[in-house]
Amino acid sequence: MDLSINTASLPHDDPEASLAFYRDLLGFEVRGDVGEGRMRWITVGPPGQPDTSVLLAPPGADPGVTDAERRTIAEMMAKGTFGWILLATRQLDAVFDKVRAGGGEVVQEPTEQPYGMRDCAFRDPAGNLIRVKEIR
Repeated sequence: MDLSINTASLPHDDPEASLAFYRDLLGFEVRGDVGEGRMRWITVGPPGQPDTSVLLAPPGADPGVTDAERRTIAEMMAKGTFGWILLATRQLDAVFDKVRAGGGEVVQEPTEQPYGMRDCAFRDPAGNLIRVKEIR
């Protein structure tokens, strides 16, 4: 089989704040933006990688999700335990400095991990954990 990851999904609760984070701080391209108000599905991705995207979606929008499940999702997002993604860069320190200077919530400064990777971590405006590892 020839499979690749095309789109990963993360929840958002403020489309404009998410756009500012992913587009303006991380430099991702906006590839799609449908819906209105808080019910917007926004697709972003790294420039030069048209086959790799992140879908920023309203949490619990599926009609099969119960009100209790929506409350659980909101609670987990508020704690930062609902969604996360791992990105990679050759310029870890520059990415860290840009996101920190832009007001990104720092979870971990660039750190050499005992398992052989150097990385850092932020939270996006919805509380999702964004880890960034260094490509060596």
